[in-house]
Amino acid sequence: MNDGSGADRDAPDDPASDADTADAAPADTTPADSVPDDEREALLTIAGGAVLTAGGVSGQRALTAAAEFFLARGLGPAAYGVYALAWRIAQLLSRLVTFGSVPALQRYLPEYADDPDRQGVVAGLAYATTLGFGAAIAAGIWLTAPRIDALTVADPAFPATMRTFGFLVGLLGVVMVASAIFRAVGSARGEIAFNKLLRPGVRLVGALAALALGYSVVGVAGGIVVATALLAVVAAPLAALVTGIVPSLRGVRREAGRFYDHAAPVAMSSLGKVFQNRVDVLLVGALLTATAAGVYNVVLVLIAIAWIPLLSFNQLLPPVASELYADGRTETLNAVYASVTRQIVTTVIPILAVLVVYGRELLGLFGEPYVAGYVPLVVYLGGVFVGSAVGATGWLLMMTDHQYARMALDWLLAVLNVALTYAFVVRYGLVGAALGTSLAIAVQNAIQVVLLRRFEGLWPFDRTYLTPLAAGVAALAAMRAIREVVPGPAAVVVGAAGGLAAYGGALRVLGVDPRDRLVARELAARYRASLAERLGR
Repeated sequence: MNDGSGADRDAPDDPASDADTADAAPADTTPADSVPDDEREALLTIAGGAVLTAGGVSGQRALTAAAEFFLARGLGPAAYGVYALAWRIAQLLSRLVTFGSVPALQRYLPEYADDPDRQGVVAGLAYATTLGFGAAIAAGIWLTAPRIDALTVADPAFPATMRTFGFLVGLLGVVMVASAIFRAVGSARGEIAFNKLLRPGVRLVGALAALALGYSVVGVAGGIVVATALLAVVAAPLAALVTGIVPSLRGVRREAGRFYDHAAPVAMSSLGKVFQNRVDVLLVGALLTATAAGVYNVVLVLIAIAWIPLLSFNQLLPPVASELYADGRTETLNAVYASVTRQIVTTVIPILAVLVVYGRELLGLFGEPYVAGYVPLVVYLGGVFVGSAVGATGWLLMMTDHQYARMALDWLLAVLNVALTYAFVVRYGLVGAALGTSLAIAVQNAIQVVLLRRFEGLWPFDRTYLTPLAAGVAALAAMRAIREVVPGPAAVVVGAAGGLAAYGGALRVLGVDPRDRLVARELAARYRASLAERLGR
């Protein structure tokens, strides 16, 4: 859907023309020095943010895994299942609490870069919206927690745990908005610090403190809420101090219409995606046991590792895409989209190979009962691969003002996914939960990439994608061979190292795209210079 602001003029007359050009001129024949300056700048900005974000997200995943490890061991399978279901419901609601404010910040703060007052109003709207919805969600959870318990695990500790986590939702929303302000102005470090490191860090500290004091699941929830509250109190003023964007509601009437015109359909999309991509969590709790909910939660912990490349490259892609689109540089946007998506695929394939080959060993670290999640893990990874292989389709639809199309798609597939996942869980148990969600992710992203081509002529695929795929086959074969000869947990370390070596060797033989070499060379030089400067002080 277009608002008449110029998106139609920016799109080519033939929606497939840019894509056909990309297919006809593969990147592997393009000298790195011939990359246009604006494309080079965009790629280096996104890749630089990805490097920082990858470290931050990896730290986030490590902190999350540590929290889940200690909780799974400290609470036991049944109590951990109660915690896991309540925690996942709170996480789902945190996706809704900002009511689309985070994408709206990415869309409008870069556009208002020359008008600090308008930036302040947008930030003020985001905070006010989040606090209002946070209070409403907390009240709703307080009233409905007993009913949720009756429909799911039927455990005496669940209502109090769920009510405690109800207060967490709004606090997480405040931290997310503060992090989004950093991200919108191109500060990957600020977003990483608060959203990727401090948020899971305070959760780990709160949980460990509660366990050390002898509390069970309700006390653990309380410890996490208190620690997160302290972070939220610090996040908002620090974001204003560092970015210079001071939240304000002066002149809010002038901005509210445009803000909510973008935020509202995104919020509805987020609600649709809860039913589309996370209905599995709710159905596992409702149709299976508390122990099954705990096993599935550990599966999701490992799945989160596989999403790191996509999340990392998407860190600074939205503001870059918004700027390119606003300036009418659609061809550059398409070239950047194609290069970034290929880099995502190149990065995610070895992670998927490790999880497929050594998933049982990794699940076993949390305890023997959790090895039952191996088949659901592998099934879910299929959806992760498809979602990563098409890149930032959802963000690009929003940054090119097609948020209403995405909202309609989210809800259409949400209805379908609820029906299919229910049938799959009833018939196949945990495997069915993973299958339903994996199919939803695959179908969603396949349709979104087609819509991007239809609306804006954006298309990421060419024959250079075959290189990381072929290298991935070599890595998978090497890991499986090592698993046969190296026994026990040591196989994970040795096999991962051997598989990565095989992957890198295959890429070298097959040839790396010149744009990817350009990014690697420029970033390596940048970090070497930074390191030399620090050592020289």
